[in-house]
Amino acid sequence: MENPLYDIIVVGAGHAGCEAALAAARSGSACLLITSDLSAVARMSCNPAIGGVAKGQITREVDALGGEMAKAIDATGIQFRMLNRSKGAAMRSPRAQADKASYSRHMRRAVENEPLIDILQDTVTGIIADNGRLTGVVVTSGRRIRSTAAILTCGTFLNGLIHVGMSHYPGGRTMAEPPVERLTESLAALGFTHGRLKTGTPPRIDARSVDYSRVIEQPGDPDPTPFSFSTESVAERNRVSCYLTKTSAVTHDILRQGFDRSPLFTGKVQGIGPRYCPSVEDKIFRFPDKDSHHIFLEPEGSDTIEMYVNGFSTSLPEDIQMKALRTIAGLENVKMIRPGYAIEYDYFHPWQISSTLETKLVENLYFAGQINGTSGYEEAAAQGLMAGINASLKIRGRKPLVLSRAEAYIGVLIDDLVTKETKEPYRMFTSSAEHRLILRHDNADLRLGRVAYESGMISRESSERIRGLREAIDRGRQRLEEIRVLPDEVNSLLERKGMPLIPSASRAIGIVKRPGISLAELIDASDTVRNGLEPFDAQGRIVEQIDIEVKYEGYIKRDRLMTDRISRLDTLLIPEHFDYNSLSSISNEGREKLARHKPSTIGQASRILGVSPSDISVLMIRIGR
Repeated sequence: MENPLYDIIVVGAGHAGCEAALAAARSGSACLLITSDLSAVARMSCNPAIGGVAKGQITREVDALGGEMAKAIDATGIQFRMLNRSKGAAMRSPRAQADKASYSRHMRRAVENEPLIDILQDTVTGIIADNGRLTGVVVTSGRRIRSTAAILTCGTFLNGLIHVGMSHYPGGRTMAEPPVERLTESLAALGFTHGRLKTGTPPRIDARSVDYSRVIEQPGDPDPTPFSFSTESVAERNRVSCYLTKTSAVTHDILRQGFDRSPLFTGKVQGIGPRYCPSVEDKIFRFPDKDSHHIFLEPEGSDTIEMYVNGFSTSLPEDIQMKALRTIAGLENVKMIRPGYAIEYDYFHPWQISSTLETKLVENLYFAGQINGTSGYEEAAAQGLMAGINASLKIRGRKPLVLSRAEAYIGVLIDDLVTKETKEPYRMFTSSAEHRLILRHDNADLRLGRVAYESGMISRESSERIRGLREAIDRGRQRLEEIRVLPDEVNSLLERKGMPLIPSASRAIGIVKRPGISLAELIDASDTVRNGLEPFDAQGRIVEQIDIEVKYEGYIKRDRLMTDRISRLDTLLIPEHFDYNSLSSISNEGREKLARHKPSTIGQASRILGVSPSDISVLMIRIGR
């Protein structure tokens, strides 16, 4: 009997794979999701948390585009915090601890409840292509499954190798999961180039063995912010605390005793690790003058004793790990449930993919997640979502969805992958986004609602709600321009804030522009403002948006002007088969990088490391710009 022809096969059911399959199916494509272990769907193999600096913004963008991650953490989170609350709006980032078992169950239910997704428990070992176009995949038994497109989201499974001290074991994500073999070789046979990266995880400890009198409690926010724009409240889920402690000089001395048995320092690990999240032994080696490092104790669920030791990622021998842990305040009698370890794995150089995440060598084959050299659940989910959307759009003959650097953190992420040399696991930071004042977590639906609807990812009703929200914000801002407040209404508020008083009636918008005054405070203080705004306009979300947009108006205008200048370069298309070797006037490095990356626009070419402004000038002249 002939195998069924699927529109899209998604390989892997981690954070990228789940979002890829859901996005493709929700936009109308028949999918097959292949995973080697159905009990490990969207497993949180490292830290039991979603969000954080920049990652929280990505999670809210995934939600605005119709993805599932934000809904999953809202439904299964156990602590919610807004990071950088005291800083400006562009730096604030939501973060939540998850009940990791519940999170995995939620994502599995979401996948299983989608009628256009079939599920197969098996391992893909090969890719089938005919004349440069994908035709299907091969599974362990040798069976061939046909499809129009495929999305590879293999995480750390490709020839994965786990290290604890001088021992090493084949492993895909944890010691209990086998690696994926032969798939790297299949892709290499098609012409793809690959490298080796490393990541790691800390030990897990028994929460009952912690002395809580010697650690600092970190509770959740009293007024927690949900991740999904469709979630009304997460207050009832915000019920556990994390704890802060730190290493000491004694801890560091003990860890140094294991350096001669460290796979990192003895050369057993060949892969390159992340500089932004180094192992604890690497931190001690690189910063020898620092006597301590912060350690965060994070519960892995509301009904488990397992606790994550954030900041203590290590691959040192198990005896050294235990001995060092017991020198940390609060962990003097700690019991270790499982040791930390390092894992190295294959990845494929991301200059081999386009901005749609489709590979340049094989048509209709997409890469998403750690296969592209990234790190993090949120970065993986974003790529999976975009690959799923774009594969589905292409199958239906529609224009792809490519987000610019000025539209979304997701746009920054993908553009960095395509144009920059990835030599270590890539992680998103707010500093990576030059337009971060526009790309805030609070306005992701306002920024991306239109393209989400046009891509078939959200309903007309949701699109109308977002448009209504935008109109209400604009009406509210206009009213603040018109409303004039009297001194006796606001001077007491200004005096409490230590600000200059107003001598006569003043425009309300001028009061809101003052850094220490919020619109909510002005509404409370002034009957004129409160009565001048319709009840609909005085809702919390609308008030928040008006407040931010009014305060940062000048900065936002300046940023948009810069965005417009830069975006013009991204409208200048480069012919698909342009011969860069014919450009004799550009540098050898520029010619080599352009030929390798094959940028689709002048803007993209200008961001490639090693391509100079003079190279871009020559290129623009050559293509007639």
